[in-house]
Amino acid sequence: MQELFKVVITPFNRERTIRVYLPLDYKTSDKKYPVLYMHDGQNLFRDEDASFGTCWGIQHYLDKSGLDLIVVGIDCDGEVRLDEYAPWPNVTVGKEMLNVDRVFGGEGKQYIDYIVSELKPLIDRTYRTIPEDTSMAGSSMGGLISTYAACEYPHIFKKIASISSAYWFNQDEIEKLIEESDLSAINKFYLDIGTKEIADESRNQRFIESSRTVYDLFKDKVGDSRFVIAEGAEHNEKAWRERVPEIFAYLFEPLKEK
Repeated sequence: MQELFKVVITPFNRERTIRVYLPLDYKTSDKKYPVLYMHDGQNLFRDEDASFGTCWGIQHYLDKSGLDLIVVGIDCDGEVRLDEYAPWPNVTVGKEMLNVDRVFGGEGKQYIDYIVSELKPLIDRTYRTIPEDTSMAGSSMGGLISTYAACEYPHIFKKIASISSAYWFNQDEIEKLIEESDLSAINKFYLDIGTKEIADESRNQRFIESSRTVYDLFKDKVGDSRFVIAEGAEHNEKAWRERVPEIFAYLFEPLKEK
């Protein structure tokens, strides 16, 4: 079951749709539930809403698996996605990859601060949540910003899934932040990357190595961490949909215990 509502991301004065998945028994029980926050919310639950016609299939998976979990999907605005999902500005990506003469990124801190200080309290007031059991996941740039959130708020986001992450966008900065952060409060960290994220082989290897470097830093700080190299996996929702069962089982399987 899904519920939709609008919010304004106050630091930017931008309206955005929030999609909340509720477990099948939510209306008939009095249970409280952990919450998973995910980026690119329009791509999570229904193919007809997805930007490229294929979603992650998360509602189907959760309905079938019976995990006691609320998922909060935050829609993105494609025009500012790179800005909101990057904690630090990137001064070269515009010219090198997008043929645009402008700086991208740098709004990620305000975006995550908004989730922590405004959206999470709203969700916790509105739904029967377990406020201290909160996680975050995202793909590509969403993986970068989820990893940043783990470093800035490890006492809030206890489980993190970073899928096909675009760490290269802020590689030096995210590595430095991980090195400087106390991540002992994080329970689980999942990281994966496909072997065919990009058609260009050299750029694809850049994806793999950037993720491997981040994992090597994380595994020394988070006892329960996992790094998966998905053979043949591309950079799209279809590939991520195929990995949903493995990701959610790793992060949340104990939630099936009654």
